Amino acid sequence: MADERTERHFADGQAPPDQIGSRVLRKEDHRLLTGKGRFGSDVDRSRMLHVRVVRSSVAAGTITAIRTEEARAVAGVVDVVTAADLPGDLRIPVRLLVQGVDLSEHLQPVLARDTVRYVGEPVAVVVAEDAYAAEDGAELVDVEVEPDDVFLDARTAPADRIAADFTLGYGDVDAAFDAAAHVVECRFDIGRHTAVPLEPRALVVDYLPGSGDLEIFGATKVPVFNRQVLAGLLEVDPESIRMHAVDAGGGFGVRGEFYPEDFLVPWLARRLRCSLSWVEDRAEHLVAVNHSREQSHQIGVALDDNGFILALRDDIWHDNGAYVRTHGIIVPELTVAMLPGPYRVPAYSGRVHVALTNKTPCGTYRAPGRFEGTTVREQLFDQVAAEIGVDRVELRRRNLLRRDELPHRREINTLGTDMVLDSGDYPGLLERALARARELQWPELVEAARAEGRRVGLGVSMFLEKSGLGPSDTADVEVTGSGRIRVHSGGTSLGQGIETVLAQVVADEFRVDTDLVDVINGDTLLQPYGTGSWASRSTVVAGNAVSGAGKQVVARMLEIASRVLEVSPDDLEVGRGQVQVRGVLDRALSFRDVWRDTQPGSAWLRPEESAGLSARFRFNIEHMTYPYGAHICVVEVDPDTGGVQVLKYLVAYEVGRAVNPTLVEGQLRGGVAQGVGGALLEQFSYDESGQPQATTFMDYLMPTASEVPDVELIVCEDAPADTNALGVRGAGEGGLTGAGAAVASAVSAALDQPSMSALPLTPSRLLQCLRDEAGTHARAANA
Repeated sequence: MADERTERHFADGQAPPDQIGSRVLRKEDHRLLTGKGRFGSDVDRSRMLHVRVVRSSVAAGTITAIRTEEARAVAGVVDVVTAADLPGDLRIPVRLLVQGVDLSEHLQPVLARDTVRYVGEPVAVVVAEDAYAAEDGAELVDVEVEPDDVFLDARTAPADRIAADFTLGYGDVDAAFDAAAHVVECRFDIGRHTAVPLEPRALVVDYLPGSGDLEIFGATKVPVFNRQVLAGLLEVDPESIRMHAVDAGGGFGVRGEFYPEDFLVPWLARRLRCSLSWVEDRAEHLVAVNHSREQSHQIGVALDDNGFILALRDDIWHDNGAYVRTHGIIVPELTVAMLPGPYRVPAYSGRVHVALTNKTPCGTYRAPGRFEGTTVREQLFDQVAAEIGVDRVELRRRNLLRRDELPHRREINTLGTDMVLDSGDYPGLLERALARARELQWPELVEAARAEGRRVGLGVSMFLEKSGLGPSDTADVEVTGSGRIRVHSGGTSLGQGIETVLAQVVADEFRVDTDLVDVINGDTLLQPYGTGSWASRSTVVAGNAVSGAGKQVVARMLEIASRVLEVSPDDLEVGRGQVQVRGVLDRALSFRDVWRDTQPGSAWLRPEESAGLSARFRFNIEHMTYPYGAHICVVEVDPDTGGVQVLKYLVAYEVGRAVNPTLVEGQLRGGVAQGVGGALLEQFSYDESGQPQATTFMDYLMPTASEVPDVELIVCEDAPADTNALGVRGAGEGGLTGAGAAVASAVSAALDQPSMSALPLTPSRLLQCLRDEAGTHARAANA
């Protein structure tokens, strides 16, 4: 239900209520719900040609020939290109570097030249007058490949397939393990899966023949970075390329990175001197965009007699697929850096082996590294509780960092910044979540079901997130000649509601309603210094940039109005679309009036001053902020089929300050849906020759409304972040981070197992657990 502050009208003479904290309706929704959204494939240009990518059907091998003659003969085909037509061996650079790790020899080429390394790797491109002719032509490109050995297991990859091998940590881990009263170890594997947005990728490149400039529609996530990369590969001035962000049917980390197609389509537009369109289909998406998650952990913990952690160590094998893409090796780095979570861990060591295999390359997927690390750590703690005879929740309660122990510095550097866990109350949030579960009578539900012989269990997980990654972002705010407020942000709309949130932030600076604010995201001409929307950073970094620019414009408005009204700026205030003398309603200037007084020729504009009402503000941040939360769920396992039904679900999450509670809740519920999918259903598998076994939704199983439960939410605003003036923490990933761990914990409880050993928890895997249990009981009965 909408917040009452957004439902009541405000009387004449009153400023509107605070926009931050209100459940205002999303600004994006009107155009989307009325069919006026503009997605990549909606953009059309006169005489536009269409592109189809030819992809390798072999996982590893040497290209001996690429025959294009038959494709060129297809009616409507305009061009067919291979790597031989490109200006050199072009490789896609890394966006997120890890200090001291050279990844240059592992970068992906835009087209395979001599070898192919995974099924789906681009080897040629067909351009035609329509999409049908392009696809017909692509099917006739004959790619001849001499197969080579296929490597599919990161743990057995040869030395020349190890792209990186590094360790993060602190303290004397070996000494702690030697002195421990209890040492518990286990292996846990996370299955390969990825984001599957409702809309696959699409790109339209408009070639301007008069100048040779390019206008590109379909850029999301990091358009300024992508423009820089493209300009470098094309060897042109970045100013000759204009990226336009469009509406997107989801992103979740995979959409908007720089892929081979992001070079090939613009390059072909310049080569052919015409506009081009490329639209990915679902089969392409499942083998072409970044995969994620696949890791194998050998993890152990040392504890004293009372169950307090002395040290934690983990040895991780990360399957990165065939190449290193724009994310570099940031996913395994985040896994190891964030693995200690919200717990008191006096000594820690995490080692990562990043292996290259003959699978689709990997990158980030919502909560990258944290989903994996949280699942593994929390399952280890369930195993510990069983082995030392402590309640699962009590074990966590003992080891969570207390409020008085924060801020807490860990001698770990990740994403270029030191880890300083900021303010919070981890035990308090856990107790709040548990109290709500008791209030809802979930423990009684489990007890009653088990009394009936049903396999029902309750699981709990705690997690630590990170958000607000800097080091900076830039925003422009201006008051226009109509008196409206316009924001130019470097963020992009991926469905998260960034237009609404930024409008709420700037509306509070001007004391107006969000209806008076227009937000333009992701246009590199209008905002050439933006750093994009990723890593749950937009509200923190872009929000504070918008707030800073808004403050500067308001200050300028007060200064100009003070000259006209002949009062001190300190005696003025903004609100209701005007600048007025405090307490004197009839002494006021509208925003339009003030704008007019800043135009060239105005008597109120001083010679040294710039015309107009605008400001550009760059917000800098030294450290990330660390949201945290808990997941609790109840599941039932069908002993006949191995199927899992999630009966109840709760997320408690500390966001610092919710700019729009409805959007936060939507983010959390969506994250849970994806987490349930990763925990129970989604998995990319390959046969022994490297052929993907999940290339349609018949094989790659996605959660539907039948599998996703209603989600009970506790959105906490008890610990505003002290790293930024708005006090906000990112909310985009917490619904997913703890989901795999909570579901695995509940399933292990339902099966009376200490812990599980892998995700996803497929029916076949769980039926094997039940068979093993039955065998154990039979042997015990016969002993």
